[in-house]
Amino acid sequence: MEGQRSDAAADEAAEESNIIDLSASLEYRNAFVNRIWVGLAGWSSPEEEDPSMTTGGGVPGATTTTATPGTGTVFGTVELRRSIARERFSAVFSTLKTTTYQDPGSRGPSSHSIRSIAWSPTGRYVATGSADRTLRVWNPERPAVKNSTELKGHTGAVERVLFNPTKEAELASCSADGTVRIWDVRSKSCRAEVKLGGEGFTLAWSPDGKTIIAGRKDDTLIPISLEGKLLANSPPIIPDAPLPQSVQTNEIIFSNSGEHLLLTTGFGTIKIVKYPSFETVQTITAHTSACLSLELDSRGKHLVVGGSDALLSIWETNHWFCRSTMSEFLGPVRSVSMTFDGSYVCGGCDEGTGIDIGHVESGEIIHHLPTTHPAPCVAWHPHRYWLAYSGDPMGLNIVGPNVAAGSN
Repeated sequence: MEGQRSDAAADEAAEESNIIDLSASLEYRNAFVNRIWVGLAGWSSPEEEDPSMTTGGGVPGATTTTATPGTGTVFGTVELRRSIARERFSAVFSTLKTTTYQDPGSRGPSSHSIRSIAWSPTGRYVATGSADRTLRVWNPERPAVKNSTELKGHTGAVERVLFNPTKEAELASCSADGTVRIWDVRSKSCRAEVKLGGEGFTLAWSPDGKTIIAGRKDDTLIPISLEGKLLANSPPIIPDAPLPQSVQTNEIIFSNSGEHLLLTTGFGTIKIVKYPSFETVQTITAHTSACLSLELDSRGKHLVVGGSDALLSIWETNHWFCRSTMSEFLGPVRSVSMTFDGSYVCGGCDEGTGIDIGHVESGEIIHHLPTTHPAPCVAWHPHRYWLAYSGDPMGLNIVGPNVAAGSN
């Protein structure tokens, strides 16, 4: 019996050694968030500007923690709130109001199609990139356009926007004009422009903020090293050698540790490669047709994938099995997003109306958010139960901010 137990233990250890560890401790990830105020000279944290603000966002029944001012150049930290139980989520989420952030460039259903939504690390800002070349950064607490910042320079559709995971005011945008631009949201200035050699399509930013991977529409990946290259009077940034992919590549993300990249493919698979070697270490068959979108939760426990087969799949990363699927979509799932705690998930689709919110562990649909138009882009706030989504011809919508009528 002892020998059998030893053999079983050895087999289990061998099996575990073949599993790619995509997890990262919350301390690892939050260490960056807790330092995002570093170097933002002259800034105060949102909590210092308004002592009544907490990371809870005023959600009834949720435990909140107030960020406390630090010392020196570190002005504050952000802490995660506790989850709302599945049986209470719908009742709580139903109490939140939806606010529209109207862009002055919107003139009709097709004039201002939002292609991408991104929250800053603390959720102080939300950025949108649009088909009409508009790149705008909003203050979710103040929806009037005069409180927003338009960043001008792209000459083609803005396909993807992404904030630096370690810096609140640094934003990247990827455009069909063949460039990636790095912006300082505070000064409204473009700090760098990187030429991709083809139409830009997607972006991934490493957890340490030092590297961007851009994807072109011809399925070529472009690594861009930023370390020490965004200083005053720095020479133009030259990207690393292009990396053509043998299959259609729709979206890319870094693992929480930054040691792997996850890529969606047109074959319905997720390809996992080591970074920076780009050695393929695992391929997962996820959907029956092209995979279009994916997101990893903060603990690296679950991966959600949206496909052109109108399915959203939820995967356990420890042994790579599909825990459940959401099949209520009427068309391709263009975007996916999980809440800060990894408990709830939704997908964006450009067919049909409404957004279904599912429970990650069970796959059960626990809430339906009515919308008047399809919502292809969805993005949960990084620390609150706030949901930003596209589709309204007037502009961005966010469920959650407690914005008073007539607020400016």
